[in-house]
Amino acid sequence: MELPEEHENGLRAFETLGDFLTEDGWYPQQIEERTIYRLGFSGENGQVACFAQIRVDLEQLLFYVISPVKTPEDKRLEIAEFVTRANYGLRIGNFEMDFNDGEVRYKSSLDFEGVVLVPEMIRNAIYPAVQTMDRYMPGLMSVIYGNKTPEEAITDIES
Repeated sequence: MELPEEHENGLRAFETLGDFLTEDGWYPQQIEERTIYRLGFSGENGQVACFAQIRVDLEQLLFYVISPVKTPEDKRLEIAEFVTRANYGLRIGNFEMDFNDGEVRYKSSLDFEGVVLVPEMIRNAIYPAVQTMDRYMPGLMSVIYGNKTPEEAITDIES
């Protein structure tokens, strides 16, 4: 991958990310010629797809954990409330929902501009993300399929 010299730190970070994910047992698959890895995670409450991206030009790590279920159109306002209630108080990362297709994901990010990205920084960005999605997934499903209100679902999770 040929990029200007000023992107050397970002390219080195992508290599570090790949090495960390491989050594940590994530089995990353690079997406085409992009600086993105696809990987999976199996938690106590289900399996999710994850994407780890290095924005080489901006020296940023973006990590996404995708819910295995898209929100049906008639439940999107309730899930928007669920996401808002879940996000309040989260320290690392946040939930997002695409109103167009109902995808729910958890995003964690890290700006490493001007510093070397090290494995500990990667670990501290990705593990809270997968753990948080796993923790909140039963509540998400209970709102989509179980007729719980967002408030009830969040109370069940956080109490």
